[in-house]
Amino acid sequence: MGASDQGLPPPLSAMAAARADWTERELKQALERLPERQPEFKTLSGLPVKRLYGPEDVIELDPVNDLGFPGRYPFTRGPYPTMYRSRPWTMRQIAGYGQGKDTNARLKYLIAQGQTGISIDFDMPTLMGYDSDDPRSRGEVGREGVAVDTVEDLDEILEGIDIGSISVSMTINPTAWILFAMYLVIAERRGVPPEKLSGTVQADILKEYIAQKEWIYPIPASMRIVRDLIIYSTQHLPHYNPINISGYHIREAGANAIQEAAFTLANGIAYVEAVLEKGIDVDAFAPRLAFYFIAERDFFEEIAKFRAARRVWARIMKERFHARKAESMRLRFHCQTAGSSLTAREPLNNIARTTLQALSAVLGGAQSLHTNGMDEALAIPSELAMKVALRTQQILLDEAGVANTIDPLAGSYFVESLTNQVEEGIWQYIHRIDELGGAVAAAEQNFFQAELAETAYRYQQQAERGELVRVGVNKYVDPQQSSELPFTLHQVDPAVEERQKKRLAEIKAKRDRHKVEHCLQTLAAVARTDENLIPPTIEAVKAHATLGEIVNTLKDVFGTYVEKPVF
Repeated sequence: MGASDQGLPPPLSAMAAARADWTERELKQALERLPERQPEFKTLSGLPVKRLYGPEDVIELDPVNDLGFPGRYPFTRGPYPTMYRSRPWTMRQIAGYGQGKDTNARLKYLIAQGQTGISIDFDMPTLMGYDSDDPRSRGEVGREGVAVDTVEDLDEILEGIDIGSISVSMTINPTAWILFAMYLVIAERRGVPPEKLSGTVQADILKEYIAQKEWIYPIPASMRIVRDLIIYSTQHLPHYNPINISGYHIREAGANAIQEAAFTLANGIAYVEAVLEKGIDVDAFAPRLAFYFIAERDFFEEIAKFRAARRVWARIMKERFHARKAESMRLRFHCQTAGSSLTAREPLNNIARTTLQALSAVLGGAQSLHTNGMDEALAIPSELAMKVALRTQQILLDEAGVANTIDPLAGSYFVESLTNQVEEGIWQYIHRIDELGGAVAAAEQNFFQAELAETAYRYQQQAERGELVRVGVNKYVDPQQSSELPFTLHQVDPAVEERQKKRLAEIKAKRDRHKVEHCLQTLAAVARTDENLIPPTIEAVKAHATLGEIVNTLKDVFGTYVEKPVF
């Protein structure tokens, strides 16, 4: 914008004239003495970053309709009126390895250190629906997470933990409805009423077909399971989030910030539509939908992404689905710092990376946060790494002062301009996905997968050219770096697998096999109708049916999914 621009309000006209004068004098002289570091600057997603932002960059921003107030539509400034001034974000460090007792000890350690929410990671057999004694589970039991075969394993994980007063998040997708059923059975055993349960199962199966690649059944069957889970939770658990619609894994698979937000919100649209098809009022279930985003390395772009995603989701719920309740329009999200940004070289640098990423999540208004361990590029995080990661959150909350005011970067010319750019990019993708028939159709046509592959390839090229800097890896590399680590890595006991198989054998030997078979037959019969799958799953869990048995029962009804490769 130059000094000759017409029609500007007097303050902006004066600002334009002052900018032109500054450009001709101070800036021109500075550039003659010392050129800028690179010819152009961009965000990690490729959005151009100008040298300087001013009021002319947000001239079309409506302070009421685009920004508004926290807790009020369009929720750009946060989903709640007082945000962290009343209730800090939930500090929810993920834990999961070995058997139930191993993970239980880690959870209790983190709670003792001040963690305010539980998050459980499961091993690959549990995620994929295989029991620990399945030949396909060999070598994987308890390795990348905790092994769960029956309800007794989850009970052991949660032993001594008051699930009526602390929220429990379970990071699991294709078998989420089974872990959900186990959780409810445990609550019933302990006399915890459903209205006191809080937390979530991730359950977002669409992002599995798009990015993480953990699936069992064809997409329509998987969507039916998620639909049933949402409906059952809506009817019986007023404070529980039955799904965590996840952008994290989409981003880790190669997406940029705009794609992460857009693809996640498109998946959210698909879940809303699936539940609405059963005749459930949108305001009955939408308030319990939750989201899960990553906090990546580009500090300001991530903040803009969080703010833009809230605004877009609010408008989708109000304008497309005609939600009436404010609670149905607000986007609440858990956030995790970026695992793919961590480096095995100079791993102590990961503390700084994680701190900045966590700060972007806080300034962006997250409701829940996991900070990665400094050693996660090398192993499951150790207790020391998790303690440092948790202390990072606590320092941000109690020492840095960043939670004392709400949305402190609101009004920043750069942040508001960037928020608008990210929002525009999100809408462009959502319109493209709508044209393809929605998220399910787009996944079946490999639209998402192709987009991720292309973006990931560009990032890899940038890294190889040194344009995407990783400190200590492709820039500022220390040739004298020792191979000896400054801390001890976590080790999983190699005997875990045999112990878990023995435990499973003992449970199978004690249970009523005829009751198990009856429950599984009932589950299969319900699966052949359009009735809700959660009640018969709960009964199967009570009978000590294994996760693998329940999964295989529905394989006989639904079949399995085979991906069409993208090249």
